[in-house]
Amino acid sequence: MDPPGPSEKVADVEFVRAESIDEASRLLADDPSGTRLIAGGTALVLMIKHRLVELDRVVSIAGLDHLVGVDVEPGHVLIRGSTSITDAARHPVVRAEFPALATAFDVVGNVRIRNAATVAGNVAEADYASDPPSVLVALDAEAVVHGPAGTRHVPVGDLITGFYSTSLEDGEIITGLRLPRRHGQRSTYLKYRSRSSEDRPCVGVAAALSTDPAGVVQRCAVVVGATGPRPQRFTDVTDAVVGQPMTAATIDEVAAQYGARIEAMADQRGSAWYRRRMAEVHVRRALTQLAGPEVEQ
Repeated sequence: MDPPGPSEKVADVEFVRAESIDEASRLLADDPSGTRLIAGGTALVLMIKHRLVELDRVVSIAGLDHLVGVDVEPGHVLIRGSTSITDAARHPVVRAEFPALATAFDVVGNVRIRNAATVAGNVAEADYASDPPSVLVALDAEAVVHGPAGTRHVPVGDLITGFYSTSLEDGEIITGLRLPRRHGQRSTYLKYRSRSSEDRPCVGVAAALSTDPAGVVQRCAVVVGATGPRPQRFTDVTDAVVGQPMTAATIDEVAAQYGARIEAMADQRGSAWYRRRMAEVHVRRALTQLAGPEVEQ
């Protein structure tokens, strides 16, 4: 079967290949309730197939080559929105400077999904159990958002507002993810599965740590995902350790605070109580891993 043309019906849904990001934005803004954007299609196609959404039109930006690739600048790295999760995970600068993000990309779904899904689509879906968003929040990543009013940068932590919901306005499209480069930053992502090695996370913990040569903390970020409607970060807890050495007692305190404060839901992967305990355990493990063997007992 030949692929759909520039504009034709597929299963009673009009399929339009946008020739520019401005065209795609305009089509979305003209019919925000009946039109959806597609690039990789790994989530939206399933939703349409199982009648979880009813649409009049799907707008594809898969052919816009300028939305693919990774740009490395002195102060930041820009992962363009239609870059596949596989390609983003394999990029040498992503792996070297943002190992937690490479890890999170590597454990999304399976290899077929990673080869098709895009980094912007993953974030825009705002799936509470997706792996990359919590890492992006920990790394202070921003979404580059293009819409009828122009382009703006939105912290990923502000973009995701709840279960499968974002702060995107009508017609806005994520065209890239912008990550600040920090010399000496260490990061990790721990994905805890309670049922099988291929399952979605029961708890996901992303952490980033920067210290000076004496081991004094300059920046600390911890974000817990998959336990509630959006990635959870308590900056007052992590900011309190800045200016101190990262000791075992400090790590225990941060972990205990996260275990007590996170919003935790119950589902087939675990009870709320279990999720809070696993969050505490994995926050402790993540920070201990980043602090290294020199952590003071």
